[in-house]
Amino acid sequence: MEKQAIIEGLLFVVGDDGLSLEQIQKIMEISEETAKKLIEQLTENYEQADRGLKISKLANNYKIVTKSEYKEYYKKLIEEEKNRDLSQAALEILAIIVYNEPVTRIQVEEIRGIGSSQMIRKLVIKGFLKECGRSNLPGRPILYQTTELFLDYFGLATKEELPKLEFQNQEELVDESELYNSSYKEE
Repeated sequence: MEKQAIIEGLLFVVGDDGLSLEQIQKIMEISEETAKKLIEQLTENYEQADRGLKISKLANNYKIVTKSEYKEYYKKLIEEEKNRDLSQAALEILAIIVYNEPVTRIQVEEIRGIGSSQMIRKLVIKGFLKECGRSNLPGRPILYQTTELFLDYFGLATKEELPKLEFQNQEELVDESELYNSSYKEE
């Protein structure tokens, strides 16, 4: 039974790629006959009615897949995820990153004025953001950028389709050094 658990874990770890019989043999250091027998037993265990998964052989690879008889529930989950709105904080962070990418978490927090690490992690997990390298700043912080999922979610083909940022007041564009010089002139 332990060997079945190992195969189950291996199939879970490789996900959609699956494993061939030869890979299972090599990794577990077992014969072809033993590998076949273990896969057959594991497949039988998954065929029980109280299981939501099964073992399938697709393109010579064994994979753990969902049972088709429950597909209506999977569809509901996917639709629910699609319709889930992003929070105001998530939208703020995405806007900051897309207009300044690549950008570090600290830079996002400086612009927002509030901690953003937890929301950035959530956006990475959801697939809207990805790590794209390390900054040359001290500590070499992670750089973030938006993903294709971000573009798809907002119905954009490219980032060039984003609205251009315009300042409402041209005085906002004045160089700070000019403000210093104009306020503190020697007489």
